[in-house]
Amino acid sequence: MDQLLPRPRLAETAPGSFAFAPGAAVSGPADLVDPVRLALAVLDLGRGDASGAVRVTRDPGLGAEAYALAITPDEVRIVAADPAGAFYAGQTLRQLLPVEAFRSVPLPGTEWRVPCGRIEDSPAFSWRGAHLDVSRNFLPKREVLRMIDLLALHKLNRLHLHLVDDQGWRLESRAFPLLHEVGAHRSQTVTSFYGEEPTYDGVPHGGYYTLRDLSEIGAYARARAVTVVPEIDVPGHASAILAAYPSLGATPGEAHRVLDRWGISPAILSPLPATVDFLATVFDEIIDALGTVPYLHIGGDECVLDAWAASAEITAYQAELGLGSPADLHAWFLRRLADLLAERGSRAVVWDEAFVSGMLREDTLVMPWRGAGVGRRAAAAGHEVVATPVFPMYFDYAEAASAEEPLAIGETITVADVAAFEPAPATWDDAERARVAGLQFQLWSERIPDGRTLDYRAWPRGCAAAEIGWTGGPAPSSFPDRLARHLERLDAFGVEYRPLEGPRPWQRGGGARRHRPGAIEIHDVMRHLDELTLTADSTRPSM
Repeated sequence: MDQLLPRPRLAETAPGSFAFAPGAAVSGPADLVDPVRLALAVLDLGRGDASGAVRVTRDPGLGAEAYALAITPDEVRIVAADPAGAFYAGQTLRQLLPVEAFRSVPLPGTEWRVPCGRIEDSPAFSWRGAHLDVSRNFLPKREVLRMIDLLALHKLNRLHLHLVDDQGWRLESRAFPLLHEVGAHRSQTVTSFYGEEPTYDGVPHGGYYTLRDLSEIGAYARARAVTVVPEIDVPGHASAILAAYPSLGATPGEAHRVLDRWGISPAILSPLPATVDFLATVFDEIIDALGTVPYLHIGGDECVLDAWAASAEITAYQAELGLGSPADLHAWFLRRLADLLAERGSRAVVWDEAFVSGMLREDTLVMPWRGAGVGRRAAAAGHEVVATPVFPMYFDYAEAASAEEPLAIGETITVADVAAFEPAPATWDDAERARVAGLQFQLWSERIPDGRTLDYRAWPRGCAAAEIGWTGGPAPSSFPDRLARHLERLDAFGVEYRPLEGPRPWQRGGGARRHRPGAIEIHDVMRHLDELTLTADSTRPSM
């Protein structure tokens, strides 16, 4: 009971244990039984009362995602309000079983026994997420499904999929097929660092998910209590879109290509009605494919508005709308998209630049990536916020300032940094703290080319994020010991995480290139971002 991660609100041990016998079953309402069976798939539990070892009942009074678990020598009893709570009860049982419960099949000789006791549990935050950038470096569908499995294992419940950026469009569009036919691949990828003479690998890169793939991803996630949050980042970061449909750009006749380098591009969509109609159609395709989209992220970050200011047509449209500046037009454009989503039953999510620009719908969620200062301003203005600050929630930064670390965008964010994070700071007032929906760690993929690197970057820092997202954070003193035990589960699951003592021999390499004059340190980045969030012109590039 004292080795669970995340830590439950209440856990008490009682004498004895319960052993799952062959042919054991789960009884109760089908919508609660199926999640338990899925969480304990290695046991191959059946359904029905005849050999029922696990009994599940519903209690709406428990609240969303909450559960109670009672284990006696004779049976296991689960009470939950909804399928998510039942699923999490199953995940807790899985952790109480021998570590072999995290393998794909039952190994001979394993005794499936759990200690007696009771647990009462519910999450502190409703949004406990991970952001996965599949635009900069595409990840095959199998990696997305595997990431969902790992989120579910940790009681994380949001997968934010960054589907488009300057470096690639990653989703089939039947209405606008050039998006995936042209925008989904680039001819090569930059290998040099910022400020160096550009060098490239000469290797084509690309890929996209079909709409049927997206339907599969959404259904797979829902079964595991994970909500997919698709992101179509606009109006900036638009090179891949404009490579396919240049007429949507702010400068008529200007040619574009899918970017083969990192950083910020001046490419920007036009804010005119044709662009809004285009995006409405794309949103409809996504919503139809996923089936249910409670949240859709529309970006709004790092926009260079020079092309809008230079366009006579756009300037005239701005005046027609009664807006005083391109920044006002940027805010209006995002508000228009949020209204479209609201008509379709979805809430808009934006990065924090969109909040500072103004005009957001009150129900728009804000992700303050530039720090707690702008996050507090958004909460004070009445918006729900999801804590996503560069420090300590950007997991594309290295975990140590060491030449042994693989290449990363900068350094250093450690497991301890994440475990000490406070998503709703005690210095905020009660109303502001109440508007913190949760937290989310970001996996920007400039230096994440494949699934093995993804494992290394995400875990075990993601374990710390799961702990504070569930408990409210910061993590208690018991966390390091529980994490050490939990890593045995990840070993059984097959996760190539970063060991706490440092990378394994085959995980090393590349870091020596980063240790040169001008290497990016995380605290320098945060000081720079704090300064930027105090300025009014938030639509300018931030880094």
